[in-house]
Amino acid sequence: MSGEHAATDSDADRQPRVVVVCGLPGAGKTTVAERVADRLGAELLRTDVVRTDLFEEPAYTDAELRAVYDELFERAADAVRGGDSVVLDGTFQHREYRERARATADDLGAAATLVKVECEEDVVRERIRERSDDESDADFSIHQQYRESFDAIDCEHAVVDNSGELAATREQVDVLF
Repeated sequence: MSGEHAATDSDADRQPRVVVVCGLPGAGKTTVAERVADRLGAELLRTDVVRTDLFEEPAYTDAELRAVYDELFERAADAVRGGDSVVLDGTFQHREYRERARATADDLGAAATLVKVECEEDVVRERIRERSDDESDADFSIHQQYRESFDAIDCEHAVVDNSGELAATREQVDVLF
């Protein structure tokens, strides 16, 4: 029986994965996504980076948002087709983008995992204030706007609470991955 289990583990290790790390701006998605990518040996794809690749001066319109996610999914699909796992780091505030990530994974035979990063508001406010040298343009007012418009997650997902120390966040990720 242990031989069967070992074969299953080996198969799972070879199957590419698509991990979506979502949540509000300033919650610590990138911190979590970087840890997941390191643990899985996966490629990290960030909407903030894709946005700056596509738009010199982003206006954050609905059309730009669609273009960013279109490009993100194309890059993810290319990586998975090449046998690599990917971690997608973005707010994924709209259910349609989370569903599209899962559909992309399913279409390519990859395992899909959704992780929502949560963080207490006072901690978010402080972390956003301390940000430097990051691709994200989000400030606390953006965090509040996204909080009001974030579509509820109605599918299986993991939650990482990033309100505490970095070691505690890493420990939560390590348990999941």
